[in-house]
Amino acid sequence: MRALTYLGPRDLQWREAPDPVLAGDGQAIVRHLAVATCDLDALIVSGRSPFPAPFTLGHEGVAEVLEIGDGVTTVRPGDRVLVPFQISCGTCGACRAGRSGNCETEALGTTYGFGFGEELTRFGGFLADRVLVPYADAMLVRLPDGLAPEVAAGASDNLTDAYRAVAPALAQRPGAPVLVVGGAMSGSIGVYAAGQAVALGSEDVLYVDADPGRRALAQAYGARTLDHVPDRVDRRFPVTVDASASREGLALALGSLDRDGICTSTAIYFDPATVPSFPLLGMYVMGSTFVTGRIHARRDAPAVLDLLAAGTFDPAPATTRVVPFDEAADALVEDYVKLVFTR
Repeated sequence: MRALTYLGPRDLQWREAPDPVLAGDGQAIVRHLAVATCDLDALIVSGRSPFPAPFTLGHEGVAEVLEIGDGVTTVRPGDRVLVPFQISCGTCGACRAGRSGNCETEALGTTYGFGFGEELTRFGGFLADRVLVPYADAMLVRLPDGLAPEVAAGASDNLTDAYRAVAPALAQRPGAPVLVVGGAMSGSIGVYAAGQAVALGSEDVLYVDADPGRRALAQAYGARTLDHVPDRVDRRFPVTVDASASREGLALALGSLDRDGICTSTAIYFDPATVPSFPLLGMYVMGSTFVTGRIHARRDAPAVLDLLAAGTFDPAPATTRVVPFDEAADALVEDYVKLVFTR
């Protein structure tokens, strides 16, 4: 089969790879119908991530089930399914508790589409003709009827990352104002977080980003925007999101918290030099909560799919282009907020 392989900075090639085969009960083989870029993909392709080549790209997508192994009960060939980007068994203590991003059966960080070695990347990526899903019943989420694959593809990761940054806090504090700080790394997640916060009823969403294109998207979703990261903003926020991966952005998100506020950072700080000192005394006095880390995609993705199926939030405006699979290698080296590759 073909697999789009990252070989080094801006060096992507379709290469032959072994066809996946069912090697045990409970497995499935799928063929992706739509694959979305993750914000991390831009860093990978440009050579700004620490993940060593070579590996197959792609970890957000909706697929068609082709084959199932013995014991699979929740899906059948022909079903359209969302494939979360993390490998999770569904039966270990972490998975049973809903912490599917830290499955105890697999090595920490085992995922599709990127990683630090063969052990963590052995399942390949979604930009391939076929993909093995080792725990079909635990991992695969059937797509709601009528929901287009290209709309749902991002729920494997980025859409769900944005959701966890705003939805739980807004459920506890309905209508609460939200501050989202975007930036060079944020791509779609910051825009999605702003849009979902509006859709979920926030009374005031402020999106801060120097990039005019992303600001325009956030504004179209109903957010106020600011074109630079100031020392402080015009109010305090019970809910803030750091999608900036910058010292200034994180400092603003933390420093803008209201009493008992929650700041969720969706950014990855590969370089420790970019992390500001935490205003711990102020956070202590305000009773602040700071959340970081990988999402639990399998746990939270169904709620995101329901949001999309109900029409509460539409990610399509943030999609820069829908691109045929065969053009993925060229499209990934261009500028974009979000790409979706379809067959």
